[in-house]
Amino acid sequence: MRRALLALGLALGAAATGGGAGAQPDTYNGVPLRHGIAMHGDVEYGPGFEHFAYANPDAPHGGTIKLAAEGTYDSFNPFIVQGVPVQGARLMHDTLMASSDDEPFSEYGLIAEGIYVPEDRSWVAFKLREDARFHDGEPIEVEDVVFSFKTLRDEGRPFYRFYYKNVADVRRAGPRTVRFDFKGGTNRELPLILGQLPILPKHHWRDRAFGESTLTPPVGSGPYRVADHEPGRYVVYEKVADYWGEDVPANGGRWNFRRIRYDYFRDATVIRTAVTGGDIDLRVENQAKAWATAYDTPAVQSGRLKTVEIDHDRSTGMQGFAMNTRRAPFDDTRVRKAMSLAFDFAWTNKNLFYGQYERTRSYFSNSELAARGELDGREREILAPYRDKVPDAVFETVYQPPTTDGDGYPRENLKAALDLLNEAGWVVRDMKLVNEATGERFRFEILLVNSSFERIVLPYVANLEKLGMDVRVRVVDSSQYQNRVDGRDFDMIVANWGQSLSPGNEQRGFWGCAAAKREGTRNYTGVCDPVVDELIGKLIAAPNREELVARVRALDRVLLWKHLVVPQWHIGRFRVAYWDKFGRPESNPPYGLPYLDTWWVDPERAETIERAQKSADVAGPGRDHGGTRAWLWTAAGLAVLLTVAAYLFRRARGGGGGRA
Repeated sequence: MRRALLALGLALGAAATGGGAGAQPDTYNGVPLRHGIAMHGDVEYGPGFEHFAYANPDAPHGGTIKLAAEGTYDSFNPFIVQGVPVQGARLMHDTLMASSDDEPFSEYGLIAEGIYVPEDRSWVAFKLREDARFHDGEPIEVEDVVFSFKTLRDEGRPFYRFYYKNVADVRRAGPRTVRFDFKGGTNRELPLILGQLPILPKHHWRDRAFGESTLTPPVGSGPYRVADHEPGRYVVYEKVADYWGEDVPANGGRWNFRRIRYDYFRDATVIRTAVTGGDIDLRVENQAKAWATAYDTPAVQSGRLKTVEIDHDRSTGMQGFAMNTRRAPFDDTRVRKAMSLAFDFAWTNKNLFYGQYERTRSYFSNSELAARGELDGREREILAPYRDKVPDAVFETVYQPPTTDGDGYPRENLKAALDLLNEAGWVVRDMKLVNEATGERFRFEILLVNSSFERIVLPYVANLEKLGMDVRVRVVDSSQYQNRVDGRDFDMIVANWGQSLSPGNEQRGFWGCAAAKREGTRNYTGVCDPVVDELIGKLIAAPNREELVARVRALDRVLLWKHLVVPQWHIGRFRVAYWDKFGRPESNPPYGLPYLDTWWVDPERAETIERAQKSADVAGPGRDHGGTRAWLWTAAGLAVLLTVAAYLFRRARGGGGGRA
């Protein structure tokens, strides 16, 4: 009905202005200009739309939202491997098209006024808006698009190479039109992938080294620019006063905050203290224990600090203990399977997570893309050519992660794990698991970047030690962690592969052979299998939604039976703690939580919260806000003391650094 009304309105408007039969459509090579594009089927919003349904065009502008970041930063360039990028850097850079959060995968014009794409999607062209500008006032031109593409492909993070692998050429096709030609067969997603291209100013980077990290705020074209910063402590973004894209339909009702501030903290516990004390406005909580216990404060009880759970339909992907198959002992499938048997999810969920999570059984969990039930129908047809190249279980068994009764001692599972280890050549001697041929101890390290994860890892380690393994847990800072992961210098990490509802080219970076051999990609496990590469190619070329679902499920089954990870857990809702100073749209989109771009500061609520916090300050420590900074200093000092104590304890035991 909405599309029909929009079409009628456009037709009446054209007739009223004399733009009826005599009007000439905007075409390129016989292809009409479109305002938006969907991966499959039609877009939800017609050419006359003014804003996304989940954005409020009447939202007031102004105010500040204070957020927290964990760790540190040393670069304003989020597009390269070198350095640790600042939180929120993408706020400074607009893209050719903008995605909507209430469709599986659709994009609408942003820097590009529209898109030309033929039926076979063998090429794509974008027509740039005349008024699109960088922050320094320079117009965004075709040369900037060409420069951005080539620079990101050649000097950016490795995933750009995989995203743009099938782009054969990019060239100027008109005064405001840029064209990309494709190679390598059908790739229906590539026009949308190129729509996500962030546009960089060629003139700004002319005399600068793009591949080197920098703390010089860049020239961008997005809604925000850096107003103030101190490396490792904070960064403040300010809305661009004359932002060129303010009236673009895809931006209607969005980007309402005048300032967005990120304060950096080393520890998530201190961040929560800052939230409950009023120094941080909003946090999306990712720890079940904290959600159950850390927000029981007078501010929450009075309703001034909101704690809400917001359901969503987005794919939660896969989180798990990821094993580096490039090195022993995880180069053996039997060993990797044994590692899954030792993880007691039922006990973990009951005792550590307050029963909040579901066990993950798919790389595309919480979505229709997840493999389920027996292999049959179209999925069996897709996998039939690979019958002798994948594990028999793919065709014969429904994948299920190991289960336990949750009593904390999975005896039967550990016995099954030991049988697999024996089969792989590992035996127990003097209570130690050793290689039967060499006598070498079964030893590996779990590398972490977040100390709060130790409480989850240590019970798992205890089960592994029952098998005779020597397992070390090492927590390092974010810079060291990133360097080691990028350089593949790890045995096991906790990895997460977020998934969209329309998987495509990014799967090459997750599971492709080329990514396995290149540093800095997200193929953490090192999986390299021609069958997986072919299945990725098939899903990229899927002609419609039904076929895409079948091909993704087929890939999912093959990955699961490779036992690349010990699957962990997921949750189908956002847990959000925020001070009641914000307004937000009546409904949240099903595939995202766009608080940065669709929420706003409500002046009356903000004033009420500010008065309450000042009263708490006057009342002294122990209340909601009073003494917050003192608590932060106390927590920081306690963290230092605990670190020193742990170091002395390890010295006394004669153990190496980082041993749990």
